[in-house]
Amino acid sequence: MAAAKLSEFGVNHVAKGIGRLSKEVIESGAGSYVKMMSGKRFLDFTSGIGVTNLGHCHPAVTKAAQAQVGTIVHGQVNIAFQKSYLELVEAMLPLMPHKSLDTFFFWNSGAEAVEAAVKLARHATKKQNIIVMQGSYHGRTFGTMAMTRSKTIYGLGYSPLMPGVFSVPFPYCSQCSVAKASDGKHNFENCCMDPITQLELLLQRETAPQDTAALFIEPVLGEGGYVPPPKEYMARLREICDKNKILLVCDEVQCGYGRTGKMFAVEHWGVRPDILIMAKGIANGFPLSAIASSKELMDTQPPGTMGGTYAGNAVSCAAGVAVAKAFKDESILDNVNARGAELRQTLQAAKDDPKTSKCAPGKGYASKIQAKCMEKGMLTLTTSIYDTLRFIPPLNITKEDMAEGCRILKEAIEEVAEGAQSDVKQSHTKTD
Repeated sequence: MAAAKLSEFGVNHVAKGIGRLSKEVIESGAGSYVKMMSGKRFLDFTSGIGVTNLGHCHPAVTKAAQAQVGTIVHGQVNIAFQKSYLELVEAMLPLMPHKSLDTFFFWNSGAEAVEAAVKLARHATKKQNIIVMQGSYHGRTFGTMAMTRSKTIYGLGYSPLMPGVFSVPFPYCSQCSVAKASDGKHNFENCCMDPITQLELLLQRETAPQDTAALFIEPVLGEGGYVPPPKEYMARLREICDKNKILLVCDEVQCGYGRTGKMFAVEHWGVRPDILIMAKGIANGFPLSAIASSKELMDTQPPGTMGGTYAGNAVSCAAGVAVAKAFKDESILDNVNARGAELRQTLQAAKDDPKTSKCAPGKGYASKIQAKCMEKGMLTLTTSIYDTLRFIPPLNITKEDMAEGCRILKEAIEEVAEGAQSDVKQSHTKTD
């Protein structure tokens, strides 16, 4: 009772600006599950929005963090090198999608890492403007609010924002007006590449290459709808950036570190980023982010221009080392591809089923399915301005837990579809 009263008191003093899925209070987590103070247990298909990618309280990560807490918690990178910081650099080097990404800077959050990339790009190129994608999410700090284009809520009421930011369409083929008007000629498999045309026009109309430092892209759009680009698109971006001496910055805060079945999403297209941004899953819950770039580019910044009180915290770095080791020792990517295929099969079956396929986007079905899943003991999320469900289970989720998640999801979709059909029947009855 005392704990319940304490939590109720605390709730009244939490900033209103924080939105959340549930009013439950998380008490503990283990693997793919979280337990609430109410006693309810939920299968977690959110992973703290892609953070606890190795599940809650992964034993090896927990052990590494506990050992580091007993050694040194905070050494401060501007005072001296830290052992765990350097060990993490060594652990990350073999994971990078290109050998040119050989120099690192660690910070605390994804948004801070994005801002570190902006600083590096502007300083190295001596140019100001940056280009982002429509539908992108890069953070909620003052600088990154100007770069986030997934929803207006993230920057609502905070203008004027950081200047020098321009946006172009991301190749979201299912929502593309060209694809919809082409009678099936253009689709994800045969993209019209109009976003490339729009980028080329932007460089002629609004931000000249001589003024443009970098182009930022999530290789798989996150908050914008979990959208991968069609083949050849990333290669075309690389060509345009090379031609115009613009840095290509890949924000893999959400889609990186195994989430797409490869260590980094950009590996699917074999494209080299000039700057790679990482965060979320790299330390499995401990605050840590990073940018990686070439030593040549990083060394353009003189000492003192980068840093931060908690940047590359010793405990977070130790956790990061354990995460990198777990990926190898536990064959995480193999599990991602196996479990991903099972989830995809469930979603494809729902799409092909004449009954459940009627839960088409645009009618609020995603939120209804999300609510049904929660009723049945599973946490999942919606995203984007479109009616989209997203699934972020732990990358090491067991076959059994994935089967349970798929069962819950299937039931939720079927029940929402049945409700939609009943609504249609009632509407027809009233009309008649």
